Amino acid sequence: MVKVLIAGGAGYIGSTVASACLDAGITPVILDNLSRGRREFARGRTFYEGDIADGALVDRIFAEHPDITAVVHCAALIVVPESVADPIGYYTANVTKSLEFVSHLHRNSCDRIIFSSSASIYQAEDGSPVSEESPLAPQSPYARTKAVCEGMFADIAAAGQLRVLSLRYFNPVGADPQLRTGLQLRRPSHALGVLIQAHQEGRPFPVTGTNYPTRDGSGIRDYVHVWDLAAAHVAAIQRFDSILTESKRWIAINLGTGSGTTVRELCEAANNVFATPLTTIDAEPRPGDVAGGYTKSDRAAQLLGWTPKLSLEDGIRSALEWIPVRDELLKD
Repeated sequence: MVKVLIAGGAGYIGSTVASACLDAGITPVILDNLSRGRREFARGRTFYEGDIADGALVDRIFAEHPDITAVVHCAALIVVPESVADPIGYYTANVTKSLEFVSHLHRNSCDRIIFSSSASIYQAEDGSPVSEESPLAPQSPYARTKAVCEGMFADIAAAGQLRVLSLRYFNPVGADPQLRTGLQLRRPSHALGVLIQAHQEGRPFPVTGTNYPTRDGSGIRDYVHVWDLAAAHVAAIQRFDSILTESKRWIAINLGTGSGTTVRELCEAANNVFATPLTTIDAEPRPGDVAGGYTKSDRAAQLLGWTPKLSLEDGIRSALEWIPVRDELLKD
């Protein structure tokens, strides 16, 4: 049986990847310092509480699980405004600790890494699609930490010390369809979270920015169901050795639907799910907002054999279904 270490495996993405692994017959071992992850999301799974930079702990995990064959590295801080206010904290958590982590992995002869990267590293300002070859221009300290990690891992891979599959996520939505885990935050700051809150509280949802160069003037994003995202990680684990070889040791793959959704279209999709209609109000763009973009998904289909199966409505529906489960599971 295949066994993988999931760093950050008690967070939103990591815990969903762990569930998908279990369903696919892959055994996840969870490492999380619980700074953002939840102990409840690791319940019933092999779990080590601690930091990715703790070399003694990483050594112990590999001593106790010598059959770990790969690592999924989801451990990171991810809130953009927080990164602007605390860049030192973000570079420490996301870059310094990642470098220490991979040095511990190298010492334990583990050279397969699947890295949670981000589409926020792209220069996605005009609403057009991006491929893995598109120019990079990260706009926040958070996004720059992801770009720095990618460059760092590519250098280490080129030296023959690692093989790294860098998965560039677009905009994850929804929850595990079995509602084992989901977004742990009660008041998420992403568009769908704000939209659901506004609807539940009977407030109009502000469409921030209405003069972008998109088909309806509102910003455009690529919303991918978190369960589809998790399935891509399972495919990455299963196909790792066929994708990355001795001669090709680092590659980036975009994970999105391949089609963009504007904010107005997101509202329409929500109204296909909500029992009572959502009202909207046009608003000025927020500081730092850009038109956005979406991905071309050819490489994911070619290398991972992966195409998304779930719709945006599926994501909205599972996000709604998750809320009462979350409130029951996460008491605080």
